[in-house]
Amino acid sequence: MSNFNSLLGCARRPGSETVPVHLLDLAALLLTLAALFGYVNHRFVGLPTTIGIMVITMVMSLAMVLLGKVGVPGAANAVLALLADIDFDETLMQGMLSFLLFAGALHVDLEELARHRWIIGALATGGVVFTTFVVGSLAWLLFGALGLPLDLGYCLLFGALIAPTDPVAVLAIMRSAGVPQSLQTKVAGESLFNDGVAVVVFLVIAGVVLSGEAPTAAGVAKLFALEAVGGVVYGLVIGWICYRLLASVDNYQIEVLLTLALVMGGYALAQRLHVSGPLAMVVAGLLIGNSGRRFAMSEHTREHLDHFWELVDEIFNAVLFLLIGLEVLAVEAEWTVVAAGLAVIPVVLLSRFVSVSLPVLALRRFKDFSPGAVRVLTWGGLRGGISVALALSLPAGEARDLLVSVAYVVVVFSIVVQGLTIGPLVAHIAGSGVDGDAPGRTH
Repeated sequence: MSNFNSLLGCARRPGSETVPVHLLDLAALLLTLAALFGYVNHRFVGLPTTIGIMVITMVMSLAMVLLGKVGVPGAANAVLALLADIDFDETLMQGMLSFLLFAGALHVDLEELARHRWIIGALATGGVVFTTFVVGSLAWLLFGALGLPLDLGYCLLFGALIAPTDPVAVLAIMRSAGVPQSLQTKVAGESLFNDGVAVVVFLVIAGVVLSGEAPTAAGVAKLFALEAVGGVVYGLVIGWICYRLLASVDNYQIEVLLTLALVMGGYALAQRLHVSGPLAMVVAGLLIGNSGRRFAMSEHTREHLDHFWELVDEIFNAVLFLLIGLEVLAVEAEWTVVAAGLAVIPVVLLSRFVSVSLPVLALRRFKDFSPGAVRVLTWGGLRGGISVALALSLPAGEARDLLVSVAYVVVVFSIVVQGLTIGPLVAHIAGSGVDGDAPGRTH
């Protein structure tokens, strides 16, 4: 993520030149809205918390848009000014994501992850590249057919930003969907590790589209080494340092504080070193959540650490899904743009199905997969806030407006429709006797 500002510039949405709101005021407003909408959802709606907050926020946002249409523009304009001041891409990619990724990786079993390393590796690398070019090429044809001509380069950028499955959306939803642990590990592992590849692909294509300079193999390799490999090595180093510090004390307040410093200080330093902060957080989280949990903490500390990071995860997820719901005010509502987003959804799903099926077929000679795994991995490949944030990181213009709007439609469908139906899909598979990963099989 460290190259976003230098390559793309700090692109702010129109209206960001207004007087900035105090950070405390913003945090207070967002947390208050998230708490109120979470309460309303829990008492009266009954959806999973994060989805419920997002849906209620979208309904409220659309209501403000309708009020604006009938001559009451004040509320919508106020929220738009708030969104301009928040700068969604910076808030997520340079702030919240570090906490969410660390909290997610903290509870992933490293042994389970190692068991499924080949399918996870294939999906997190080849799957991202495949989706980038397939979705980008087909989107170019669809946009042209709908009278929204866009350069192929920008369509490939769309393919890159929509390619990664979002660890935030995946980990938040699948825990409450009853997905079998082995399939949770596959989907969560892929979504945690595909970020580095997706960012490299996005930056390479953005470099060509925005600067007109053709990438070289050496340049791509250097970028990948700095971002992905550098992030992994850096994550191991800071994770090991934190592990040694945890092992030397037995005081849960200090140990929780050390993990908090690892996330905040480690992520900030990663930006200075120009390595992938998200990958570093994943690696550090896996190390602390496995070796650190077993060998460097007492049972008392583990209990407090788990409770702390589960609460942090829930709070940041609630705020993130609130922000995604508010973003409906910032997207273009023209029917052709909405139609483009709806038309892209089956393309994204088809690409996901093929990118899952190919490695499963290739690995079937060595591993045994049930048909249910392909269906759950396909439908469980949710897109989330990262896709919207990547789109918003592009320079302002008509191309960015179109990509933000289309990405938003795909993300909303992914979270609401796929997120709410992944549980029933798993139940149907289990009821039909095709249990995602049948017992006794090598996965």
